[in-house]
Amino acid sequence: MGMKVGFVQFEPLFGEVDRNLERAGDLIMGSDADLLVLPELFNTGYVFTSKEETISLSEQIPEGRTTQRLCELAREKETFIVGGLAEKDNGRTFNSAVLVSPGGYIGRYRKTHLFFEEKVWFDPGDEGFKVYDIGTCTVGIMICFDWFFPESMRALSLMGADIICHPANLVLPFCQESMKTRCLENHVFAITANRTGTEARGDTALLFTGMSQVTGPDGSVLFRGGGDSEEVRTVEIDPKAARDKNVNTYNNLFADRRPGFYGDLVGKNTKE
Repeated sequence: MGMKVGFVQFEPLFGEVDRNLERAGDLIMGSDADLLVLPELFNTGYVFTSKEETISLSEQIPEGRTTQRLCELAREKETFIVGGLAEKDNGRTFNSAVLVSPGGYIGRYRKTHLFFEEKVWFDPGDEGFKVYDIGTCTVGIMICFDWFFPESMRALSLMGADIICHPANLVLPFCQESMKTRCLENHVFAITANRTGTEARGDTALLFTGMSQVTGPDGSVLFRGGGDSEEVRTVEIDPKAARDKNVNTYNNLFADRRPGFYGDLVGKNTKE
């Protein structure tokens, strides 16, 4: 069974949560997707300058206004939505993402691999990777820099994800091309939703690369957005294509794994 999946790409303005929710909502309302992915921290912007600022802009999940607004949009458009936001929980803050459906809130993911100054403003994710059955397919979530660690997508794929939803605020020039390999080595779809624009606050200035992307299980780019455009794009896919892990008659991506030879290694951090 085919489904329409896609991304919402736009330029959030730092701290302007109402405006960012409104802009994202306008873009979502113009889409006919079955599954949409929004950027990382789409509601707040990215360049925080103090822990107090992070706390003030973070929200509880699912009670917060951002998650509730996404639930309203999902219900109205009869679609599933993944979006990134700053989460607060008992004095801690996380770079998180939520999955919502026409029926309401489904679940959250807290970013495992923090990038750059995120290590100052956020706590590292403490709940691990998860997958969710949404009926037509099974989806997993990772956030931005998680892509740099092949274990992220491998873990989600081994757990049965057909589609990896990937909210991002990309500034390095590698991800879009590298997602071809990530999808090929796991034979899954991925939706990378990146933001656009520049944020300069305090001593930090970052240029975000745009070029949000839907990647297929064979490593093909099904659609790539512009570098600085605000857009919502969808492509039609058959999620069942991600369930065939055969490379040829003799090779299967997962059956051919030999964890007995590298299982111990992937659990170790090397030290200088």
